[in-house]
Amino acid sequence: MDQRSEKSVAQLTNDVEKQGTPEPQQLQRKLQSRHLQFVAIGGTVGTGVFIASGGSIATAGPVGALLAYVFVGSLVYSVMLSIAEMATYIPISGAFTRYAARFVDPSLGFSMGWIYWFNWSVTFALELTAAGLIIQWWNTDLSIGIFITIFWVPITAMNFMPVDFFGEAELWFSSIKVVALVGFWIFGICVNAGASPQGYIGFSYWMNPGAFNYYLSQDAIGKFVGFWAVLIQAGFAYQGTELVAIGAGESANPRKTMPTAIRKTFWSIFLLFVFTIFFVGILVPSDNPSMVIGHTNAGSSPLVIAAQLAGVKVLPDLINAILLTVVLSAASSNVYSGSRILVGLAEENCAPRFFTRASKRGVPYFAVAFTSAFGLLAYMNLSANGGQIFNWLLNIVGVAGFIAWACVCICHISFIRALKVQNIDRDTLPYKSWGGSSLAWYGLSFCSIITLTQGFTAFVPWSTEDFFISYISLILFAILYIGHKLVTRSKFIKPSEADLLTGRWHEELSEILEESPRSRWKKAANYLF
Repeated sequence: MDQRSEKSVAQLTNDVEKQGTPEPQQLQRKLQSRHLQFVAIGGTVGTGVFIASGGSIATAGPVGALLAYVFVGSLVYSVMLSIAEMATYIPISGAFTRYAARFVDPSLGFSMGWIYWFNWSVTFALELTAAGLIIQWWNTDLSIGIFITIFWVPITAMNFMPVDFFGEAELWFSSIKVVALVGFWIFGICVNAGASPQGYIGFSYWMNPGAFNYYLSQDAIGKFVGFWAVLIQAGFAYQGTELVAIGAGESANPRKTMPTAIRKTFWSIFLLFVFTIFFVGILVPSDNPSMVIGHTNAGSSPLVIAAQLAGVKVLPDLINAILLTVVLSAASSNVYSGSRILVGLAEENCAPRFFTRASKRGVPYFAVAFTSAFGLLAYMNLSANGGQIFNWLLNIVGVAGFIAWACVCICHISFIRALKVQNIDRDTLPYKSWGGSSLAWYGLSFCSIITLTQGFTAFVPWSTEDFFISYISLILFAILYIGHKLVTRSKFIKPSEADLLTGRWHEELSEILEESPRSRWKKAANYLF
C-alpha cells in the first residue's frame, strides 16, 4: 500500500468513526471477520445448548426438540439476513438497535435498545449462575456465591481490555466449544454403535419412551403443544447469533467482513445445535430423571448424562471442565454486547451521554461497568429457590430475544421501503439478502406469535406467577415504548425521511482495504474462520 493510500485509509476511517460519535475517544475498528464470528459463537454457544437443552428434550421428546431447534433456526436465518443487509450498508455501533430509531420510530428504537440490553445483562447473571452450578458438580457443599464473585471479576476485567485482544481471546475460547461439541458427536457415534455397556442403541429411545412427549393431552395436539412449549428454550439457545452485527461499528472493513461473518456464524451455530440435539436425543432417554429435573446443577447437562450412561468414568469431569470455559466465554460476550448496545443508545440520546466515553484503546468503560454490575443479579440464586430462579431468568431472557428479533425484521422491512422511496437501488448495496422483505415478514410473523403465545401454560390452569414470568419482558417492552412515546411525542419515520446516509460505509475505503496485501497465514485464517 503506497503512502497516498495509507493517508486515504486514515482519513476515510476517521470520517466514518466521527459520524454520530462526537466524543473525543471512540470505539475503534479493529475486529476482523473471524473475531466477529467467534464473538457471536462465544455469546451463543453456552448454557442454552450445554445445559438447558436437556429440559427441551424432556419436555418435547427427542424429535420434538430437534424440530423446535430447526424451526427457530429458520427464524434466526431470516433475522440474520435482515441484519446483514442493514449492517453492511450502515455499520454503526449499537447496530440494529439504532436502526429502529432511524427507519421506524424513535420510541421503538428506545424500547428495543433497552429491552435488548436488559436481555444481555440478565443473561450475564444467568451464565454466572451456571458457572457456579458447574463447580458444585465437584463439591455441593460450596456456596455458589463464592464462584459468582470469583468469575465476575476476571470477566469484567477482560472487557476492559482493547477490543482486538478481546476478539482474539473469544476466538480461542469459542474454538474450545466447537471442538468439544464435535468431540461429543464422535463420542455419540461410537456409543450409539455399541461401544458402551448399553450395547447398540440405534434409535431405540425414539421408540421408547418415544420421539415426542405429550403435553396436556395424549394425542397429536399434545405432541404439537410439547413442541411449541420448548420454542422459548430453543430461542434462548440461539440468542447471540445476531451479536456478529453488534461489532459492526468496530469492524475493520464491514463491507467485506460482515456478510462473511454473518453467513459463517449462522451456519456454524445452526449445525452445532442441530447435531448436538440429535445426538443427545439418541443417547439419552427423554424420561431420564436428571433431564426432567433440568437446569438445577451441572449433572443436568445432557452431555454429562450421556457420558454417565456410557459408563466412562473420567468423561463427566472432563465435560464439566469444558462446560466451565464455555459458560465463562459466553458470559464475557454478554458483557461485550450489552456495553456496545448502551453505547448505541447513548449516541441516539436514549441513554446518558457518558456511556459513549471510551479509553484511548477504544473501550467504553462506563458502559462496560454498568452492564457488568447487573451480573450481580446472580446472587439471587443463593435463595432456597435457586433452581427456580434460574428457570425464571431463562424464560425472561428467551422472550426478550424474540421481541428483539421481531423488531429487527420490522427495521429491515422499513429499510427496504425507505430505499425504494428514496430511489436507491438495492442492487447497489454492499450485501443484498435473497429473501428481501418476504423473509423478514416470515421472521416477524412467527417471532410475534411465539412471543404472544409462549405463556399458554399460565392460563391452564391460571397462575399469576407464571403469567408474569412468561410476559414480564413483553410488559417491560410495552412500558418502555409507551412511556417514551408519551414523554417525547415522537412520530413514526416516513420512508422519505429515513436517514440512509449517516454512518454509511465509504466505497473508496473498501476498495483500498481490499487491495491491501495479506500474508499467507492470514489468508488461511480468514478461510478457516
